[in-house]
Amino acid sequence: MNRLEIDWTRCDGHGLCATLLPDDVALDEWGFPVLRGREISAGAAPDVRRAILACPALALRFADR
Repeated sequence: MNRLEIDWTRCDGHGLCATLLPDDVALDEWGFPVLRGREISAGAAPDVRRAILACPALALRFADR
């Protein structure tokens, strides 16, 4: 099972992840991401990989669980 994770030591709250992955990420009142915690389907994996690479703080990653 693949899930999206955030490295909180890196995240600066740019919000790009929520723009690129609106079904998986929302923003809290301070602009930091809130993960919806759902499993990432194989069909959504390419979009998630693009978001991981686009993160300006390199704070996103795939995690196997």
